[in-house]
Amino acid sequence: MENHYAKRISNLKASEIREILKITERPEVISFAGGLPAPESFPVDEIKEISRIVLEEEGTAALQYTTTEGFDPLRNWIADRMNTRWGTQFSKDNILLTNGSQQALDLSGKVFLDEGDVVLCESPTYLAAISALRAYSCRFVEVPTDDNGMIPTALERILETTDRVKMIYVIPDFQNPTGRTWSLERREKLVRLAEEHNVIVIEDNPYGELRFEGEMLPSLQVFDQTGSILSLGTFSKIFCPGFRIGWILGDPDVIKKYVLVKQGADLQCNTLAQRVIAKYLDMYNIDDHIAKIRDVYKKRRDLTVKLMDDLFPDNVTYTRPEGGLFAWVELPAAINARDVLEKALEKNIAFVPGGSFFPNGGKENTFRINFSNMPEERIKEGLVTLASVLREFCLKTH
Repeated sequence: MENHYAKRISNLKASEIREILKITERPEVISFAGGLPAPESFPVDEIKEISRIVLEEEGTAALQYTTTEGFDPLRNWIADRMNTRWGTQFSKDNILLTNGSQQALDLSGKVFLDEGDVVLCESPTYLAAISALRAYSCRFVEVPTDDNGMIPTALERILETTDRVKMIYVIPDFQNPTGRTWSLERREKLVRLAEEHNVIVIEDNPYGELRFEGEMLPSLQVFDQTGSILSLGTFSKIFCPGFRIGWILGDPDVIKKYVLVKQGADLQCNTLAQRVIAKYLDMYNIDDHIAKIRDVYKKRRDLTVKLMDDLFPDNVTYTRPEGGLFAWVELPAAINARDVLEKALEKNIAFVPGGSFFPNGGKENTFRINFSNMPEERIKEGLVTLASVLREFCLKTH
């Protein structure tokens, strides 16, 4: 069979996160690995009742095929939320529902990327975005990034000197993997540079609703004057991930292209899931639900940062996210986080080494910590153990 595979298959490899998650299914493992929401936050009883209502009131429609674009009331709700929050003028025609924002990334590759095209990204960036876009034989150029986002002078220089830049992929809010958030000035500068150089921007925003402190900052859509911004969102982090309902929002003419490629991929998202979510949004206040999630995650973020402050060696640095699910840890240059992971797994502690978040390799002295999924007592137990492992490695490097 070897000679029958498409060339793109040789560029693909198993997700490192997914492989680690197989290990974390063991109950004794304390996992800081996956970006998993807290399961106790899922509105199980409400979904049970709403599913019954949907099946009783609209059962045949809920079990039938539906349009590729998605359930109109749900698309209208997404548009209205953006308009109310940021003063935009979107309608359902700006929105395509997708199987999670991950499918939106894959469709973006299909719509925009030819072999040899260049994607600019933060350094580091989201591992699964690298996997989705790399399947279309693109080349990644990492833009130097600090705590406020891509550095504008570096981005401008790369845009001026790099051929075939087709797309810029960014996560401005509580970035995966670092937890960093872009400043207002950096957001606007990115959009202006993208417009000047006629480059598409994919704004991935799964975590924006999960702010624990500080001021909520606007979507890049607020600054868009040419239709060059496409924004991805999802119900996975604010409702429940198992429904796999996300969306992509952009210019209606661009969305029509996405509809065409989605028709070739899977025709539509799950009809029942779309209607259950829409009914929940009609019957309940989603903001009350999100507030409860934020409270849980803030406590876990606070505990995680305090424990790292108290226990991690002085030459280990880390981010202090204002929201989202992740913190980013940087070790002394001589320490490889994969070696640390190997030792930590012996003690039933898991995390994701940072090297995979750099599409062109390097920075193996980094790793990502997730604080949303484990209850507080397990976070404490896990970080105490992880800190002891880190101290062992740091002593060896002296």
